[in-house]
Amino acid sequence: MSKKNLIYKICSQSEWDDACANGIYRGSKDDARDGFIHFSAWEQVQGTYEKHFADQSELLLIAVNTEKLPENDLKWEVSRNGAKFPHLYGELNLDAVVNVEELPDP
Repeated sequence: MSKKNLIYKICSQSEWDDACANGIYRGSKDDARDGFIHFSAWEQVQGTYEKHFADQSELLLIAVNTEKLPENDLKWEVSRNGAKFPHLYGELNLDAVVNVEELPDP
């Protein structure tokens, strides 16, 4: 598996604990509002962190193998600064997760 097949989600520890307990990740409140789960490509993670999460603690970086997602649920759509970001229209099946890493608190 290469890095091109990975996308990343920053989420809170409590959101991830809920996902593990339920066997599926349904996204954050912002994801629910927007109708899809927001992800970032590797080169977008830092910008996403700085824009949306810099003042939060107990965060995780979730790495997801795109090859294990339902075929038509992942769409790359124009978002911040005209760049295309991965958006998952559906739930995240936990078997697609390849790594979970704690992010340092601010």
